[in-house]
Amino acid sequence: MTRTVRAGVVGASGLAGGELLRLLDQHPHLDPVFLGGSASAGRRPAELHPGLRLALGGLTVEPVTPETADALADRLDVVFLATPAPASARLAALLADRVPVVVDLSGAFRIRSPALHRRWYPGVERATDLADRFVYGVPELVGDQLRDASLISLPGCYATSITLALAPLVLGLGLDLDTVIVDGKGGSSGGGLGSATADLHPFRSGAIAPYAPTGHRHAGEVLDFLSRAKPRRVSGASGSGADAASGSGSGARSGSGSIGSLSMSAYGVSTVRGLLTSSYVLTDADVDQRELHRAYLRFYRDHRFVRVRRHTETVIPVPDPQAVLGSNYCDVTVLRDEDEGRIVVLAALDNLVKGAAGQAVQAANLRFGFPEETGLTAQPLVPA
Repeated sequence: MTRTVRAGVVGASGLAGGELLRLLDQHPHLDPVFLGGSASAGRRPAELHPGLRLALGGLTVEPVTPETADALADRLDVVFLATPAPASARLAALLADRVPVVVDLSGAFRIRSPALHRRWYPGVERATDLADRFVYGVPELVGDQLRDASLISLPGCYATSITLALAPLVLGLGLDLDTVIVDGKGGSSGGGLGSATADLHPFRSGAIAPYAPTGHRHAGEVLDFLSRAKPRRVSGASGSGADAASGSGSGARSGSGSIGSLSMSAYGVSTVRGLLTSSYVLTDADVDQRELHRAYLRFYRDHRFVRVRRHTETVIPVPDPQAVLGSNYCDVTVLRDEDEGRIVVLAALDNLVKGAAGQAVQAANLRFGFPEETGLTAQPLVPA
């Protein structure tokens, strides 16, 4: 008999929190039994999220305080923190070693390096020993580590897209990437429910807003993770047991590759959900289009939520965020620019699902021994 896992969501009033509630309400084994918050304490899910009118009956948002933390240990098996990074840092310190599993969706524990963390999250104080215990939760790349993890830090939405785009090059083919320049475009839901003027509809509608043209914290997050990640051994396409970390072409080498520099510019566009990253890779590696495509297929062959696609395989060019909305898929396409000697990797996902709540559920599935796709099999909504 499959066990029922008692789940709590703190930050239930936010967009990621609401998406978690939607997914958990449909999950056969993760049972939402607790909602946490501060300003929204006492409110019901349907008051906070109109789409949840008939969901999660009987639950109201409760405060999480030092006085109530011990009681949560008896009520929950896993707690999801869909809270801003400063709040997550405080809550994780409060709930770690009380609740068996803590999954944080914020940036509080994503970057392991203390120096890089201070650079990108200067206002987020955290205990170094606690940060060292968190597993960076990209299920496709660290699935084995998630199975025993008690503390899981989910990557950011852009970071998920970039990491999944670059991992086959660095961890599969073992290439040294001299320079990576990332162009990211995302919908307004990526900014949460803040009321900054630039996020108001009269300014956001129809816009291409360069809100981070010279740097983005998710670039530092990707570099921090890939510098520590281990190469992946993947059987060759013919079943010969080839090592994906050694590659098959003259430009590949044994072991994990590296990234010399990674920079990013980010733009807000007028969609609500979805993002697209375009990673422009400069490398001396001699790999052609066919080899690259086959390497990506091998790398993600056993991972259903990453769809390796050809740019022209459908009636609209892909990857395109509209082809993944509402789903836990990330679509990836790799292209060799023969004229300019660069590799271009495109990746698209729904920032609220694969970039946040869906990936949190995916990680929890692995942690509690459920099939990875449990509760996440919805196909994309096209058009949306």
